[in-house]
Amino acid sequence: MSRRWLLFAPVILLLLAAARLPLGPGDAVRSIPQSSFGRGEVIKYTVHYGLINGGEATVETAGSLERVNDRPCYKATVSGRTTGSFDYFLRIRDQWRAYIDTTSILPLRAQRDIAEKNYRKKETIDFDHLHDMADVQVHDKENPKRTSVKVANNTLELVSGFYYLRTINFDRMRVGDVIRMPGYFDGDNFMLEVTYKGREVVETKAGDVRAFKLVPKLPNNKLFRGENAIAVYLSDDRNKIPVLFQAEMFVGTVKVDMMRYQGLKWKLNIVN
Repeated sequence: MSRRWLLFAPVILLLLAAARLPLGPGDAVRSIPQSSFGRGEVIKYTVHYGLINGGEATVETAGSLERVNDRPCYKATVSGRTTGSFDYFLRIRDQWRAYIDTTSILPLRAQRDIAEKNYRKKETIDFDHLHDMADVQVHDKENPKRTSVKVANNTLELVSGFYYLRTINFDRMRVGDVIRMPGYFDGDNFMLEVTYKGREVVETKAGDVRAFKLVPKLPNNKLFRGENAIAVYLSDDRNKIPVLFQAEMFVGTVKVDMMRYQGLKWKLNIVN
């Protein structure tokens, strides 16, 4: 993993929590009732690298539903950018977007627009969940590519994985229980395992928040300190929004800290 991933690696690894024959009109492969999120939600974060503010990130759902293959979808976007001195050395301008079926909470379409220093990538993926296939298009003027890829049943990509975690009823979970999420990212299929660690109160720029703690299991790598190096905190309320990400890396600690929010369906569980 190159240095351009350093600032936003905690968010990306959480989200890993992620056709020629598209999902047909009126078809949904599963039904997941949820009341945690809806339209018009905006959450903003500050990215800290050690004691330095190095970036900003935003997670938002559009104010109106979209339709993909005649299915109603949430249009969810995650964007990130470097700031200050980090912007001079790294200059990240990333946008990840998913059109998430309102019934199945599965992605019907996903888009990436990546600009990181001199690296560029634009990609669109259309998912066929009836046949477990994905149509991947790389939008490159000089070398455009289109491939068909086999994916796991009920597979998620980066952004939809973010929202799927919010559908889980943590009140029914015990400390140590594991959530398994099939995902697809950048040509690879994987199974992400996320362990529930219980409840904590965490400090954020928006105030102290009661939260559920989740720890995704990481493969062996040269960037993070062990397989439990990342902790993710979702608000302990009906919203279950991510309020804090923390990663212990060999080069230091990275935190992604919620600083403000709007459009939540429910009152946030702030400690008075």
